[in-house]
Amino acid sequence: MRQRIAALRTRVERLLLWRVWERMLEIEFIDRSVALAGKAFVSFFPLVIVVAAFAPERIRLSIITSLTARLGLRGDALTLAREAFASSEDVRKATGVLGLVLTIFFATSFTTALQRMYLRTWRRPPRTAGVGAYWRGAAWLLVVLVGMALLGGLRGALDGGLGFGLFAIVSLVATSGLWWFTAWFLLQGEVRARVLVPTGVITSIATAAYAASATVWMPGVVTNNQAQFGFFGVALALVTWFSGAAICILIGACAGPVLAEDTGRVGTLIRGGESGTLTAGADPPLPPPARELSLRDAFRSTEDS
Repeated sequence: MRQRIAALRTRVERLLLWRVWERMLEIEFIDRSVALAGKAFVSFFPLVIVVAAFAPERIRLSIITSLTARLGLRGDALTLAREAFASSEDVRKATGVLGLVLTIFFATSFTTALQRMYLRTWRRPPRTAGVGAYWRGAAWLLVVLVGMALLGGLRGALDGGLGFGLFAIVSLVATSGLWWFTAWFLLQGEVRARVLVPTGVITSIATAAYAASATVWMPGVVTNNQAQFGFFGVALALVTWFSGAAICILIGACAGPVLAEDTGRVGTLIRGGESGTLTAGADPPLPPPARELSLRDAFRSTEDS
């Protein structure tokens, strides 16, 4: 029996899915997802609200439409979520231009955490914070906001019937490109663009499926939490959504290097027949863990060094 179990484990450990799981344990995915979700809620989410308040009416509606669709909010839950936040006019009066600049600056903490996650999944040497980290973070935020505005406007134009199916296809392609760009940009171009395509596609599919599922359970969570805790309940519901979205992003990020480094046909196809995944002149990757990982490693937090 022990020999059979050992043989079965050997077969399982050869599977790509198992190697993705090991990579997730390596980056401590539970702790990493909580950190991403927390920073998304306290920095990225307020940025979207503030920028939408300063944007023209049409762009503001497109951004809000895209955001609420991803959150799965509709009906009474959507009304409660809107009532929990100040109006656009109130946000503009309370923020000001200086506040807008500071909000963008603070939101780069989320992009820093996102970059740290991609560096860990690809075993890249850690990067020290500097001016480059801030401008990359600000540039990425700008690209995401523009993408949200465009997808929100397209959703409104193609709403209903066959238009919704067309929008779903366009949205999937656009978000795949966005997550591909995110991985390439935050990895500072040290990983070949071709091998990052699976990361973009898997992340897009995972987040789209998660957003679709949120339309089922998210409205109930928002209304129940609001009835029990008031505004704080709405905040708890949003944190719950961000935590699940962070897991989807981590799955796509961890699947990318595993598929690209595969020695079989899958890896050969992704690499385009070449042996390496890094660009010329990039530093060599860090070594893999020296010990066997367990589920306990998913909950612990270590320094990137």
